[in-house]
Amino acid sequence: MSLSQKLKGTGVAIVTPFKKDLSIDFNAIKKLVNFLIDNGIKYIVVQGTTGESSTMSNDEKITSRQAFVKANNNRIPLVLGMGSNDTMSLVNDLKKTDFSGYSAILSVTPYYNKPSMNGLYNHFSLIAKSSVLPIILYNVPSRTGCNMLPGLTIRLANEFKNIIGIKEACGDLNQVKELISSSPDDFLIISGDDDTAYQSVLMGGDGVISVTAGCIPKEFSDLINLSIEKNEFECKSKFKVIKPLLDFLFEEGNPSGVKSALSFLNLCENNLRLPLLPVSNQLKNKIKNSISEIKKDY
Repeated sequence: MSLSQKLKGTGVAIVTPFKKDLSIDFNAIKKLVNFLIDNGIKYIVVQGTTGESSTMSNDEKITSRQAFVKANNNRIPLVLGMGSNDTMSLVNDLKKTDFSGYSAILSVTPYYNKPSMNGLYNHFSLIAKSSVLPIILYNVPSRTGCNMLPGLTIRLANEFKNIIGIKEACGDLNQVKELISSSPDDFLIISGDDDTAYQSVLMGGDGVISVTAGCIPKEFSDLINLSIEKNEFECKSKFKVIKPLLDFLFEEGNPSGVKSALSFLNLCENNLRLPLLPVSNQLKNKIKNSISEIKKDY
């Protein structure tokens, strides 16, 4: 099976678990990886936004990504988050990083400095020429301040064979529809927006990299599998059950919500690094009750 086939369906943007002293909890990494694989997740994305990579030192990134490789033990593909708003810094990181155990990288559009489409083209051209692994682009305008338009994504897909897909988190289904209709047949259109993921797949998308699936992997995978099968009626029914939890998980920011859920499930402690904080007690109870309701319905 090709890598593109393996990356269809439900992937999870996994948290980095921390102990009370905010050091990395390596035992919890094992528990989380086993939990996701045992419940049908197709692949795991390490050190993305949900993994709090922006508050980790370089040494911590190295040791934690090695821990995820060890916990996974070659069972499913691992994708490593590798992004920066400094192109040359990222190129240098790509040259010196040990990618053993990883199948692809996920590279976000440069954030804060708001490049033009030509700037984005030149950025990702250099990344494509520098990466030894296939690349999944990541467009998330709500976090970066810049929206990579479909025309540029399709241009990159056609020019660079190692750019194999995009995690599209623009939240605009019309933009997703344009990508699906215009991109090469083997180019992956992966939703990065849990709220519209099943609709993206129903339109012809290839799956999702999900936060919500990090705490309800079986249930969210079932939703996406139904979407792949074009079972729209069942999708709507399943999504109605999941929707309240999805809203609660993002109400006070990510990964604050999902870490609260995972602590309720005894998979990791509810610890985050500043400037992120645990969710309020009121929201914690909503998340807990919502998970209980979902489990009851299943």
